[in-house]
Amino acid sequence: MASLNQWVAGARPRTLPAAIAPVILGTAAAHLLGRGDLALAILALLVALSLQVGVNYANDYSDGIRGTDEARVGPVRLVGQRLAAPANVKAAAMLSFGAAAMAGLALVGLSEAWIMLPLGALSVLAAWRYTGGDNPYGYRGLGEVYVFVFFGLMATLGTLYTQADAVSWFGLIGAIGVGALASAILVANNLRDIPTDIEHGKRTLAVRLGDARTRALYVALFAASVVAVLGMAWFEPWALLGLLAAPLGWTAMRTVRAGTTGRELIPVLAATGLYEVAYAVLIALGVVIGVAIAT
Repeated sequence: MASLNQWVAGARPRTLPAAIAPVILGTAAAHLLGRGDLALAILALLVALSLQVGVNYANDYSDGIRGTDEARVGPVRLVGQRLAAPANVKAAAMLSFGAAAMAGLALVGLSEAWIMLPLGALSVLAAWRYTGGDNPYGYRGLGEVYVFVFFGLMATLGTLYTQADAVSWFGLIGAIGVGALASAILVANNLRDIPTDIEHGKRTLAVRLGDARTRALYVALFAASVVAVLGMAWFEPWALLGLLAAPLGWTAMRTVRAGTTGRELIPVLAATGLYEVAYAVLIALGVVIGVAIAT
């Protein structure tokens, strides 16, 4: 029977910045339009966090029953390490998706952004199909695409739309920036797991690209986040505060470029997540300062 600490570890807290950052940035984009709403932002955050935890438990369950996680380094694998019954882990995933759906319904009802209903349902389906089902797209090298779309574009622009009833170029560029960093977290994770994924037939993007090109992709995603700050600064110069977070990402990038492998890549996930949250917070702070000065 898994302990509470093991259940928490199984939720993979290092990945949660991928859920937090887009909500912060989407709210900042709404504030720039004069339509920021804290209550709706909190609901959007609950949706994103519940969805992230759900996909993590679903991944644990699906990889575990396939045997993919039996010899993997990194965080606790509840099913792969036989710490919890597969049915219980699947139930935890479903409960998390249910929580995301309930918060999402409240968000849509209060904001009247009805277009988000089918998009939210698609998000839950995509979360399950990442490693679940007969032909999971995470096993075909499409995981990073999912993360970019749902924890970059959709999470950021969805947060913006539910508050402002509109999207903006600032919001789109910000969505690209945080989407790149969310994808970078998965790239680092899959870089670490290349040997075991090859062994178990899991054809992630890292397996398809190989070690050297996966490291180059991580660097490119870091660079994209920096370029995105410059793009946002066109609309709000104070967004340049986001560049102050770059040293956090630079440390992780140096570790990846140094050829680090296996368990020694685990800190890269935490550092990339920290960079993503700091990135979003500093840009949001820049927006608040810029709006305050303008008024």
